[in-house]
Amino acid sequence: MDDTRDNTLTGSFDVVVVGGGTAGLAGALTLARARRAVLVLDSGSPRNAPAAHLHGYLGRDGASPAELLAVGRAEVTAYGCEIRAGAVGTALAADRLPGGGFVVRCADGSAVRAGRLLVATGLVDELPELPGLREHWGRDVLHCPYCHGWEVRDEPVAVLATGPLAVHQAQTWRNWTDRVTLLTHTWRPADEDRELLSALGITVVEGEVTGLDTAGDRLAGVTLADGAAVACTALVVAPRFTARAGVAASLGLPVATVERAGAVIGTCLEADPASGATALRGVWAAGNVAGPMEQLAGAAAAGVRAAVAINTDLIEEEGRRALEAHRAAGRGA
Repeated sequence: MDDTRDNTLTGSFDVVVVGGGTAGLAGALTLARARRAVLVLDSGSPRNAPAAHLHGYLGRDGASPAELLAVGRAEVTAYGCEIRAGAVGTALAADRLPGGGFVVRCADGSAVRAGRLLVATGLVDELPELPGLREHWGRDVLHCPYCHGWEVRDEPVAVLATGPLAVHQAQTWRNWTDRVTLLTHTWRPADEDRELLSALGITVVEGEVTGLDTAGDRLAGVTLADGAAVACTALVVAPRFTARAGVAASLGLPVATVERAGAVIGTCLEADPASGATALRGVWAAGNVAGPMEQLAGAAAAGVRAAVAINTDLIEEEGRRALEAHRAAGRGA
């Protein structure tokens, strides 16, 4: 396609960052400080929005996710980076240009030109089918003990078993509390797993969970299909981590399945773990879209690493062009 005839274009940038979460903003900050023209496209739907606080992020432990993003946006815009949010910041697809670079198309019909792309669109947590889970997600329906374990330490925690990962989850959460129950729900552990759970003092309760019991707006327990109630103040689930890879997929980039403890736990965009480079030249990925298990600090680090790789690539291209122009001028003299 010829973007010079595209009257929907609303700007041209060295780098367009698709996704305004921790990874995207960290990458944008590094690139803006490298004096690059940077645009961040942010749909405004961060994965951690349901959580009241974030943890394990040095210097910001206990802050709200919204606060961290607000501070991050202020920092990147102070260096001249532009942020577009909402419909204008919701990237739907990208086209590769024959002469190099990309055109990114947004939900409002606008488009921007990018010399390079950093995809930091994150993932979607697809929860098991159970009424009430979504309403309590990130508060007392949890999956990551490193994010939330301290807050429910020594409390009764139940693990909703939907696959073999449940045994690993129960064993891990046992580090924060000795009051762990495994609810067989839709998956039953083998005899060897049961022996391990018994050795750790983890109770196994048979039966499908049909609902959540609450006290006010907090979780108090679960109800089983036979009517029995199991008390717990936190319910651990195993979401399916589905990469938000629409923009990358529109460019033909592959999406891989992710396995853990013998089970498929989701999808991710394939990218080099060190630099974030994808199989398509000019496109990098960072954060949960490429690493579903990455926490905030790791996502920020991945954004920085990808930004350095992008800037290095731009520097090398500028060097090649300068050398070609220098040689051409010499031949013409």
